[in-house]
Amino acid sequence: MSLTRRDFAAGIVAGLAAPSIITSARAQASTIKIGMCAPVTGPAAESGGYAIKGAKLALDAVNKAGGILGKQAELIVEDDQTTNPGIVLAFSKLAAQSDIVAFLGSIRSTQVHAMAPDVLKLGKPVMIGGTDPNLTHMGNQWLFRFRPNDSYSGRVIAEYGVNTLGKKKWAILHSTDAFGTAGGKALSAALEKLGSPAVLDQGYANQSQDFTPVVLAIKQSGADILGSYFTFENDLGIFARQLRQLGVNIPWVGSPSIVNITALKLAGPALYNTYGVADYAEDSSEASKAFGKAYREVAKVAPDNQSSWTYDAINVLAAAINKAGSTEPGKIREAILAIKKFPGAEGEYNFDQNGDGLHGYNIVKNDKGNIAFDKHIEFTD
Repeated sequence: MSLTRRDFAAGIVAGLAAPSIITSARAQASTIKIGMCAPVTGPAAESGGYAIKGAKLALDAVNKAGGILGKQAELIVEDDQTTNPGIVLAFSKLAAQSDIVAFLGSIRSTQVHAMAPDVLKLGKPVMIGGTDPNLTHMGNQWLFRFRPNDSYSGRVIAEYGVNTLGKKKWAILHSTDAFGTAGGKALSAALEKLGSPAVLDQGYANQSQDFTPVVLAIKQSGADILGSYFTFENDLGIFARQLRQLGVNIPWVGSPSIVNITALKLAGPALYNTYGVADYAEDSSEASKAFGKAYREVAKVAPDNQSSWTYDAINVLAAAINKAGSTEPGKIREAILAIKKFPGAEGEYNFDQNGDGLHGYNIVKNDKGNIAFDKHIEFTD
């Protein structure tokens, strides 16, 4: 299944003039319902708001263009509280509503792992943003990923740091949850292959308030470059400020959280001149530029991957259901896996049989607070 860039741009333009989601009781009976677990409260509440805005922007465009199977689509949001128990509860509330045809899960791998058993039990499609490679390789056929997984990010971070920046002595810093552990392992393996094994592999607990021991370990390791996987932007902001305060100014290449809007606001100049692998980079394609323009007009802030993946998930899901001509879970699944060359905000979607839609990353640089696109690296293996 393919969609031209002209079709994509037309959908965005239509979405800007779209009415709000229909909420009357009578209208709800005739809508196609999509459930969404999002952090309305907790440490990720700000980024959760961006995720919801991205999904609603796409849904408005879908509805303006005729909806799904001729019906208007409706988004039902439940607060996951930014916790694993919270997302399990949120998903259970949504799953209890039998007329919800598909779902959006979390951008955080640890939360996707928490809800995965219930997803498998329910047997309906769930769109996810978590990047732990294991999520689509553990026998759960109902998870569909709308960001590249970290087997790609680790390779891109390593190759860029070693071959472009010319650095060989790496310190790896990662959260100890599912996302950080998988990302750290992927980066370590990639560096081993390049003949530059890490001189420090350091884990940290989410929601840490003091990173001084971690910064000192990096400083004492003799590392000339830092690679990181941060789960939460508030942790990243605290670490970045303490890193600079303690005089560590080595090059830093981070996972996508390093360029998220929340992290940029929290860290400010402490993140200047750092690099990141970014699944969403506004200047990486015409589709990315079109989404950026539309999102800015609605949200009044710059877009990042918190909003881009949910935007793409809604668009792909709507296209798949319309192509399938049915809301039967198995038919939706087959239609998603058949999607090829779909130009999304995050990149061109070509789903493999594991449910992974994207297979590369963008390299970007923080140029005094502005995120500048460098290049896109795509993998075929």
